Amino acid sequence: MVVHSQSAALDHCSLIKTCKPTTSVFKGIPVVDLRDPEAKNLIVKACEEYGFFKLVNHGVPMEFFTRLEAEALKFFNLPQSDKDKAGLPDPFGYGFKKIGSNGDVGWVEYLLLNTNPQITSLKSLTVFRETPEIFRSSAVNDYIQAVKRMTFEVVELLADGLKIEPRDALSRLLRDEKSDSCFRLNHYPPCPELQALGGRNLIGFGEHTDPQIISVLRSNNTSGLQICLRDKTWVSVPPDQTSFFINVGDALQVMTNGRLRSVRHRVLAESMRSRVSMIYFGGPPLSEKIAPLASLMAKGEESLYEEFTWWEYKTSAYKSRLGDYRLGLFEKKTGGAAGQ
Repeated sequence: MVVHSQSAALDHCSLIKTCKPTTSVFKGIPVVDLRDPEAKNLIVKACEEYGFFKLVNHGVPMEFFTRLEAEALKFFNLPQSDKDKAGLPDPFGYGFKKIGSNGDVGWVEYLLLNTNPQITSLKSLTVFRETPEIFRSSAVNDYIQAVKRMTFEVVELLADGLKIEPRDALSRLLRDEKSDSCFRLNHYPPCPELQALGGRNLIGFGEHTDPQIISVLRSNNTSGLQICLRDKTWVSVPPDQTSFFINVGDALQVMTNGRLRSVRHRVLAESMRSRVSMIYFGGPPLSEKIAPLASLMAKGEESLYEEFTWWEYKTSAYKSRLGDYRLGLFEKKTGGAAGQ
C-alpha cells in the first residue's frame, strides 16, 4: 500500500472519509494492573464508565509482541501481488482498504485469521503456506494462546466484580471448542499527503463498536486510536506498546442488560508513521443464545433486548454498515430502549 505522488494519493483516498482534527488527548483512561487485589472492582468500574481500559502487568511476554509485529510488517511490506494471494477475505484472509462488503473503506490493510483450531480457515493456511519464511504460524499461535489465557482471567475477574454466577459464565464461552473468536492484524501505512486534505484527518478504520463479548488490542507506539465518550466527544488514546487496551463488545452489553456498554472507537491515519495493531476478538459459539445473565437481573427487571443467537447477531452485523448502531435491531421496542 505505497503511493508515490500527492495527486495519486488523493485519488487513492477519494472514497475514504475524513473528519475534523481532534486535539484532545484523553489522559483519564482507566489503568488496571492485572495483579492488583482490587483488579476485579477496577475492571467493573472502567467497563461501566467507559467500556474501555488499559491493562498493565498482564503477563504476556514482550517477546511475543515484538516477534509478531516484526513478522506482520514483513508481510505487509511484500509486493501487493504476493499479499493478494491471501485474499480476498471470506471473511478470513487479506483485505486492502475495503472493510466488509457494504461500502466501508479505510486507509488500512489487514489480515483476519480464525483462532479456533477446530475450524481452520483455508485463507489462514494460505497466509502461512505462501510466506512461510516471513509469517511463521508459531508467532501467531504463541501470541494468541498467551492473549487467550490472559483474557480468560480478565473476564473471570469481571465476573467476580459483577458477582456473576457461575464465575466462568463468560470465560466458558471463549474457552469453548466452538468459540467463534478471531484475530486481526491491521496495518495503517503513513500518509504524508494528509496536509493536502485541508487540515482534516483521514479515516484509517471508521467508527464502530465490536460485536463480540470482548476485544483485546495491542498496537505499536503510533497514535491514531480514538474512543467516543458518553458525551459524544472523540478523544485520542495515547499509545502504549507494552500494554493492552480492552473493549467491551455488543454481546457483553446485552449479557449485562446495558450495565456495561460497548465503546465506539475509530482509527485515524498518521502522516509519517505506520501503525500496526493486533486484536483478539473473543466471541461465543454461533449457537449461543445472547441474553442478560440471570444472576445480574434484579427482581422484576426486564431485558432491554430480544433474545438472539450469536449467529443471528453476527449475520445481522455483517449486513450493516460499519458505523450503524447494530444493537438497535434487537432492542425491545417497549420497556425503554438502551439506545446508543
